[in-house]
Amino acid sequence: MTKIAIISDIHGNTTALKAVLRDIKMRNIERIYCLGDLIGKGPRSSECIKLVQMNCEKVIRGNWDVIIQSETDSEFIQWFKNRISADDYQYVASLPFYIDLKLNGQLIRFLHASPRSEFERIIPDYDSLDKCLSMFDNSEKIKASDQDQRPDIVFYGDLHTAFLKTYKNGVLCNVGSVGSSLDLTTASYAVLDGTYSTNTIQFVRVPYDQKAEINTAKEMGLPLIDKYYNEIMFAQYRNA
Repeated sequence: MTKIAIISDIHGNTTALKAVLRDIKMRNIERIYCLGDLIGKGPRSSECIKLVQMNCEKVIRGNWDVIIQSETDSEFIQWFKNRISADDYQYVASLPFYIDLKLNGQLIRFLHASPRSEFERIIPDYDSLDKCLSMFDNSEKIKASDQDQRPDIVFYGDLHTAFLKTYKNGVLCNVGSVGSSLDLTTASYAVLDGTYSTNTIQFVRVPYDQKAEINTAKEMGLPLIDKYYNEIMFAQYRNA
């Protein structure tokens, strides 16, 4: 049986991550892929890194996982940097850009944001059709053995909003966010099921104790706690 749980955008929210991991275990799913952004926004980046290391078969890097490795003048980002160990830095720095998987005759690609960058944000409801179709392109960062082969299914994160779109090029699926969901306030992940010689996709929503997460953030002195509160409790994007 081939079932893979696909999680993304943990963002230091240990409460949500533990709830999702329990739900995955309850469904007897043994394989987990993580599409990045383990850290930032929420208060417990280091703990989330360790949980991902222990539970995920494959992990790629997100934009926050890149940001945290750079020098910064931002006191906000520095707060997170100060709470990550040397081992955490080493692990995050080792993460690859993408994952390719062949399953039931299809090439399935896992990205954080786009085939070109962890920072390129592509939103089907706002961006052009050509830009959306570019999610199926190869790039200099995609070291595919056959550069003429394009993925049939692309999973990604970054947007914190779960959806599935079907194009002439293939299926584009955003798995949403575990730790900072911006469509519903419940944690989100997807399941790729290749059990019956075909590939199907299921979305899963997991409730968790948001108030407990906020209380922990307050106790730890998380900066911009009001913005974190609005994201966690009301799915209100902090830059909106």
